Amino acid sequence: MEKYVCIHGHFYQPPRENPWLEEVELQDSAAPYHDWNERITAECYAPNAFSRILAPDKKIVDIVNNYSNMSFNFGPTLLAWLEKKQPDVYQKILEADQRSQQDFSGHGSAIAQVYNHIIMPLANARDKQTEIVWGIRDFEFRFKRKPEGLWLAETAVDIPTLEILADHGIKFTILAPRQIRRTKKLTSSKWHEVGDGRIDPRMPYLCRLPYGKTIVIFVYDGYIAQDAAFGNMLHNGEHLAYRLANTFWGTRRNYPLANIALDGETFGHHHRNGDMTLAYCLYYLEQNKLAKITVYGEYLAKHPPTYEVEILENSSWSCVHGVERWKSNCGCNSGQYPQWAQEWRAPLRGALDWLRDTLIHIYDSKAREYIKDPWQARDEYIDVILDRSMQNIERFLSRHQIRELNQEEKTCVLKLLEIERCTLLMYTSCGWFFDEISGIETVQILRYAARAIQLAQEICQVSLESAFIALLAHAPSNLGNFGNGAVVYETLVKPSIVDSLRVGAHYAISSLFENYDDQQIVKVYGYSIFQEMSQKLAAGKQKLAVGKAKIRSDLTFEETTISFAVLHLGDHNLNGGVRRYLNEELFATMVSEIKEAFLQNNIPQIIRLMDEHFGTHNYSLWHLFRDEQRKILNQIFANTFQEVASSFQHIYDRHYSIIQVLQNMQYPLPGPLAATTEFILNLNLHRLLETENFDIEQISKVSGELAGKALQIDKTPLERIANQRINAMMESFAQVPEDLTILERITVFLSMVKSLNLSINLWKAQNIYFALNQEITSKIRPRMPDEIFAKWLSSFRNLAHYLGVRSFE
Repeated sequence: MEKYVCIHGHFYQPPRENPWLEEVELQDSAAPYHDWNERITAECYAPNAFSRILAPDKKIVDIVNNYSNMSFNFGPTLLAWLEKKQPDVYQKILEADQRSQQDFSGHGSAIAQVYNHIIMPLANARDKQTEIVWGIRDFEFRFKRKPEGLWLAETAVDIPTLEILADHGIKFTILAPRQIRRTKKLTSSKWHEVGDGRIDPRMPYLCRLPYGKTIVIFVYDGYIAQDAAFGNMLHNGEHLAYRLANTFWGTRRNYPLANIALDGETFGHHHRNGDMTLAYCLYYLEQNKLAKITVYGEYLAKHPPTYEVEILENSSWSCVHGVERWKSNCGCNSGQYPQWAQEWRAPLRGALDWLRDTLIHIYDSKAREYIKDPWQARDEYIDVILDRSMQNIERFLSRHQIRELNQEEKTCVLKLLEIERCTLLMYTSCGWFFDEISGIETVQILRYAARAIQLAQEICQVSLESAFIALLAHAPSNLGNFGNGAVVYETLVKPSIVDSLRVGAHYAISSLFENYDDQQIVKVYGYSIFQEMSQKLAAGKQKLAVGKAKIRSDLTFEETTISFAVLHLGDHNLNGGVRRYLNEELFATMVSEIKEAFLQNNIPQIIRLMDEHFGTHNYSLWHLFRDEQRKILNQIFANTFQEVASSFQHIYDRHYSIIQVLQNMQYPLPGPLAATTEFILNLNLHRLLETENFDIEQISKVSGELAGKALQIDKTPLERIANQRINAMMESFAQVPEDLTILERITVFLSMVKSLNLSINLWKAQNIYFALNQEITSKIRPRMPDEIFAKWLSSFRNLAHYLGVRSFE
């Protein structure tokens, strides 16, 4: 009987988008990456799409797509982010599922997931339904097929959830060993208690549901999964392969399955190079005929269950107390702060449950004024989330409206549905998983709550925020500066709330630093800005922008027209006024008066006029959204840096002779001169590397000067530039691989990088090289005469040496 191995990766990140902007903003804690999604993609999701298999000499002999050889699920909100921000990785995930269907008897490696990772046993019946419907529909939209299996967040399970899965055609799900209460043969009436995790994970099990339907349960091997996730098993792919293969000893003859399930981030983010361990494990198992790689769908088709189980309801894989981790101070936490308590969890869930139930009444009663069935519309709203084009939204509304709706009524319906989306997102499990209510995961779900509260206020003029904050006051923080959840909300959530004036202020302020002149429509995250009138004036460092614009939400189509005036006095000194547009007469007066004051260089008068025309609606650089704010601050700093660099250059040039004399006499440079010299020489290196036609001799000369003066090369900015240069050169080479000049230039550049002892990330360059390596015979060689090809091949093999890739031609 053939033996099988299935490794499942649960790839997931909580939704991190700003609920008002629909974009993930800059997260400094993820540096040097823009945000945590980007960082974990670089450490895990991308490496698993291009995973290396190394020879004993550590050279790359193969690059494989792990996703095509394992079972996996990706959170739908994470896939949406990858599609937008990392399309190459996203496509490799989709391609892996297509390829796996060829290898696994028509069964794909991907399975679905509940939409935004809520704890299903703690959800109400409607939310259970919508989470599963959205998860399945998102999967079908992306993978172009129906899912066979579905991953439950934290594997948290109860019978009503399994019934909904079965109702929607889901064949199986995956649970932890301790989530099974008892088991028996299908042909027997005798049950065996296995509630302490003693169940045999080497077979599928049938679970009978109350209303006659069934679903299959796969139980992963908890011991191996635990060692892989939290031990050192991912240090060696061969060891992992043998650990899996050893589970076959004593296996029942008809059920030779070894399977584990763990967080996909284990393979690279939690364990560096974990993707390579996984790749080599799968390779080693098949090469040495220890087992056949499979996925759950294929194995189930070949080996239907002969045993059945009863599950332990309200259980999960990451809380030994069931699902208490997401509603009480059960003792489960990260372990990082053992002195902290999680007494805040219960009051937080209570506050959110109150808000959800209050919003249910608002949604149901208000939506029935416009649409036939509010809850069917909510289930089908996933089609709008997946395609927010105006045409698709109109199709959606036409299916559900009870009559022809005007624009204001359409906006109301979309706002109501956005309330419901936010109420689902505010239950994302990570909000309770960690240790402190002021943590970024909990603040994120509170921001979704704040957005839902804001929308309810706009639709029904009902204020829920005060009551919600009062409930949060019962959630104690572990940090004295916060005290409780109410302070967390007031401090970390409320300042992030966005309205149309804040969006208008962002546009108005950024218009002084960005060139919007040729754009009829300016995109500001989830908003479209229609420029109706904009004028700019400049006098030295001082700049003025005045104008009028229409702001439209891309989610709800709500429109607001604003007028604005922004004055920049240089550096970070900026003052702006934004208000709703009232009428043309008042607008024309404002523009005329402020422009006249600016032309007279009467700054106090401009400030007075702004107060007069815009009242309390004043904005500054600090009201920009984080990414644009950082971008503009960098522009301001660049000017400051140039002034500093000019001063250092002046000092260096003026005292160059004495610096050289001191060096020739082997006399150490005094501190101020050493600092100046090191700064200038590193700046020269920086500029030389950035130059399109870099001069190797000059680079060597400058680096030699640094070494001769016993000064340090500032490697961090040089490594960043070198990474950018090598990736750009390799991309150019991939476009015209027969170009020997580019090929030789790449080799020279890498040689220079090596001489500077710079550490650069060759991951992308290696991917390109490996792809070209496989096309030498079929595509590259036919384009060149033999004598030129011989020279090209020699250079290509030389490049392999620098990249650490084995050339096979």
